Parts: sequence; structure tokens; C-alpha cells
Amino acid sequence: MANILVVDDENAMLQLIKRILEKDAHIVTLQADAKAVLDMDFRRYDLILLDVMMPDVNGFELCNQISSRVDCPIIFLTAKTQESDIVRGLGIGGDDYITKPFGTNELLARVNAHLRRDTREKKYAVSISGILFHINAKEAEVNGNKLPLTKSEYEICEYLALHRGQVFSREQIYEAVFGFDGESDDSVIATHIKNIRSKLAAVKLSPIETVWGVGYKWE
Repeated sequence: MANILVVDDENAMLQLIKRILEKDAHIVTLQADAKAVLDMDFRRYDLILLDVMMPDVNGFELCNQISSRVDCPIIFLTAKTQESDIVRGLGIGGDDYITKPFGTNELLARVNAHLRRDTREKKYAVSISGILFHINAKEAEVNGNKLPLTKSEYEICEYLALHRGQVFSREQIYEAVFGFDGESDDSVIATHIKNIRSKLAAVKLSPIETVWGVGYKWE
């Protein structure tokens, strides 16, 4: 059971998602006014479902404004499937996206996978390649400074780092990190890797190597 915030301007979609999530006993808060979300306290929520196409403030803009105050996964609901849209959403703090129309099982699988990933218990910290991974807090730091990684970016780094030297395909990384197979996995993982590399480059680190035709590994 988790507290989930759903933001969508269409009431029919809100009610549909509410019925689906309540099948797994989740507590669902519905919000049709995107602007009202800006003033909400997000500490009570375990996950946010955020529609992209809204009239006053679109989901990308809203995510960009609230991401610094959110400490839970953000999943976009979108009819947009262009890679540029996916890249934009993940780049501003989103953790995943679900393409409309979606099935009941897909929505539940993705939501529950993110919730499992976000709450799984870890008990230690480990230093790899100059990065200190705080496994329990899901944070990473370099020279005492916290890296500005999203939750998904952190999980990818942790997975690759803890399996240092091993090569993983995009599909393997997605399944290991998110706990399920989804659509357009390659685009999601490639985008996250690109963002991770940019953030690590800022502290003069480049531990993720591309193995062409295969996938990625942590050097």
C-alpha cells in the first residue's frame, strides 16, 4: 500500500487510474488542477503520476518546478512517443513514462515496480571509482558533495557499479533496475545513461563505458 498522487486534467482518466490503483490497496489522491500542485506538500507521497498534456501547466513544466521538492518517483502519462519528448521528460527529473492508452496490468506493474525499487532495504555504503554510494539513502557523493542524480539515475549507477566490469544490455539494465519489462526500454536507459554521464563529467568522472553492439559497463 502506498500514497500516490495522480495529476491529470481529465476527470475520466483520474477516476480510471484511481480504480486501477485501488485494486492493489493504494491510497490515491487526485488532482485535476496542475497549478494547485505547485503549492502541495509532497512529503506524504510515495509516487506521482503526472500527465504531460495539460492546458495551464504541462507535465514537463510542472515536473521541472517541483522536482527539487519531490523525494519519490515521478512517472509521466503521455500520448507523446517521440524520443525527443522522452528525453526531455527524463532529463528534467522524471523516472519513467507510460504511453496512453495503457492497460491495467501495465500501469500496476510499472507503479509497483517503482515502489519496490524505492523502498527496498539496503544497509551499507560502498565506495567505487571515487563515488561513495549510500545504499540505504539511495544517494551518491564525490568528495563529500552529493551528486544531483534522480532516483532512476542513482539506481542505474548503483547496479552497474556493484557489478563492475560486467557488460549489460539496455534490456538487462532496465529489468534489473525497474523490476519488469516495459515498452521503449532502450530509449529510457540510453537517456538516463546520457544524463548520468553529463553529471559525472561535471566532477571529472567517466566510469560508464559503452560496449558497442552490446550495452554498458562500469569500468
